[in-house]
Order: sequence, then C-alpha cells, then structure tokens
Amino acid sequence: MNKVHTVEQAVEHISSGQSILCGDFLGVGNPELLISGILEKDIRDLTLISCTTAMPDRGCGRLVSAKRIKKAITSHIGTNPETGRQFNAGELEIEFVPQGTLAERIRCGGSGIGGFLTPTGIGTPVEEGKQKMTVDGKEYLLELPLRGDVAIIKAWKGDEKGNLVYRRTAKNFNPVCAMAADYVIAEVEFLVPVGELDPDEIDTPGALVDMVVVNEEEGRAWQ
Repeated sequence: MNKVHTVEQAVEHISSGQSILCGDFLGVGNPELLISGILEKDIRDLTLISCTTAMPDRGCGRLVSAKRIKKAITSHIGTNPETGRQFNAGELEIEFVPQGTLAERIRCGGSGIGGFLTPTGIGTPVEEGKQKMTVDGKEYLLELPLRGDVAIIKAWKGDEKGNLVYRRTAKNFNPVCAMAADYVIAEVEFLVPVGELDPDEIDTPGALVDMVVVNEEEGRAWQ
C-alpha cells in the first residue's frame, strides 16, 4: 500500500485538543513541513510531548510561539524564551520530565509496559505526586507510560510503505515516538523505491507508520 500523501491530507488526521508526539531534539528531527501544515489550520489546545520546545522560529517551537500548545511535557525549554514567557505568565502548562525518563516513558507507552522504576528525581520536585517504591533498600519513583493521539516524526529516507531511516541525532526521539501514538505521520527528505532500503538500516518499520509526507525542499538541500 502506498502511504505517501500530501501535507493537507496528513493534517486532516490532527485535531484541536489532541496530544502530539514530536521527534524533536533541540530543533533536530522536527517535521517542519507538517508543523507548517498544522499552523495553516485552526488546530490548537494541543498537548505537546517532546524532548525540547526547540526555538521560537524552528520546529515545534513554532507551535508554542503561535500559542497552539496548552501543555508541554518536555525536558528542556532553555532554547525557546517564548516557552518560558508563556509558562511564567500562566499561559502554558509544563510538565518537566528528565530526558532519560521521558524517553523511557514514551518507550513504555509504545511497548505496552505499565511503567518503570527509576531513582532519577528522588528528593526533587520531580517526585511530587508520584508513587515511591523501595527495592533492596533503595527508593525509586514509579514513572508511568506516555502515549499520544498522533506522532509527527522526521526521517532522512523513507519508502512508499513507510519504512524509515533517520540520520544522526534525529534517531534520539523519533524512533520511540513512532511506537507510542495511535496515528503516525512521517515526513521524509528522500522518498526511495520499495526495496532500495537495506533491511539492516531501517530504523522504523513501515508497520508502525500510517502516512508519509515528502519534504522535497529539504531533500534538495542535500544535493
């Protein structure tokens, strides 16, 4: 089945009030074309699950700047002053999660695991409202899984069946985000024929991907 569609067709699967997983890592691995598509529609009150909130004019940070996000579940906001401003003004809710914990919570959400124990956050505000457990005399926090309604992810190469290959730091969060959403939309820089990708290089199999959008402009930038 050919999963390649236009941006307009892709964003029809994104609605106001949904939770969105975005494969961000300080602006790297952000699906810029899909984010532009969201901005062109009246989609708002989103819950953003993302490693960072990128920059005000880049990646998922553009959604924050446009005030389309009501809550961000994230590890780092320091590169986006607008996130901090909205948070301090009470315009944006933020749930801060340590980076490794965030990745593991998303992985649990995608793997059907009910949570995991970690010592990270013990004795800090991170532990507030969370269940503690003691194992062999050591305290741990029970961290619960995270899932989203939609994942918008970014890959370097992909084929018509949705098999994806990421490049460098885009591998940090995109693969786990692809596992943990009810609907997965992948933006790729290069679309290749089915069979051209070596099975050993595929990071996300097409079975996890519902739609593919091609960002031809970014692809041309490599050439």
